[in-house]
Amino acid sequence: MKKFVSLILAAVLVMGVLSGCSGEEKKVLKVYNAGEYIDKSLLSKFEKENNCTVIYETFDSNESMYTKIMSGEKYDILVPSDYMIERLIKEDFLQPVDWSLITNKENLMDEVQNQSYDPGNVYSVPYFWGSVGILYDTTVVDEADIKEGWNLLKNTKYAGNIYMYDSERDSFMVALKALGYSMNTTNTEEIDKAYEWLVEQRDTMKPVYAGDDVIDNMISGNKAMAVVYSGDAAYIMSENPELSYLEPEQGTNIWYDAMVITKDCTETELAHKFIDFMLDEENALANTEEVGYSSPVKSAFEEMKTGTYAGICAYVVDTGYEKNEVFRYQEPETKKYFADLWTKVKAY
Repeated sequence: MKKFVSLILAAVLVMGVLSGCSGEEKKVLKVYNAGEYIDKSLLSKFEKENNCTVIYETFDSNESMYTKIMSGEKYDILVPSDYMIERLIKEDFLQPVDWSLITNKENLMDEVQNQSYDPGNVYSVPYFWGSVGILYDTTVVDEADIKEGWNLLKNTKYAGNIYMYDSERDSFMVALKALGYSMNTTNTEEIDKAYEWLVEQRDTMKPVYAGDDVIDNMISGNKAMAVVYSGDAAYIMSENPELSYLEPEQGTNIWYDAMVITKDCTETELAHKFIDFMLDEENALANTEEVGYSSPVKSAFEEMKTGTYAGICAYVVDTGYEKNEVFRYQEPETKKYFADLWTKVKAY
């Protein structure tokens, strides 16, 4: 009998934990974000403050995220990039943000709001932002060569000594900008010339196409230069002071990642609380310190710029340069054209 009672008590205790000891089941929020892109202690903090459970999953690219949600997987909050947000809006996959529930909206910098992918921030709330550039070893790369901009990546003096980011859109952006074209071009002649630029670079420079592994490799000084996102560059530079970051004069990609709420989301109040939580000044500072990417929250951005990352140019995003662009949504036929050519670039 005692054993039977003990089992009943154990079951009651388990149910109490799952329900927060309140007699009600805890609310659950499913968040889908890029890998290594949050201070995970914030998830526990949010759960404790809101007596809820956060199911947090990660993706390795916007495209893999899109494939998963189109397969039927349901999430409440996504953290995609600008062009993917534009696509999700066009495909009626998102619900508008109720800004009356975002009490920390005044913390946001003006520079990150009202961008072309979501005018008026109807559907998205900024999360991180940055640029793409060339991280280079100042002890190896001749300062006189820096003026070449993106064409530095074709300077045979550094053959076999570079990492290219293993990304179709970013690599084509490099080539298109080097040639003086828009990175959002749909002109097949321009795209073909960019393809030829990448093939020539591949054959003469023997680049290594890398992902997140470029971080440790550049900290260790394994190659002279790498195409990287600014947030990674800022962190790498903080670990290796011999490195510097270049945003070429030909222009580059200024990108924005943002939090969006899916139409599948039923816990909309909790979703808004999570978004608001991430814009809190203390939380935003913890997040940018952990991840290294530029915060959209004014106080956190300034604290990092003058404190932790003082003197590290990669943390400060240049939004005023006319040749810089934001990626736009690609129609399926254009996307396929780029994808087929990228497959050929990588096939060696």
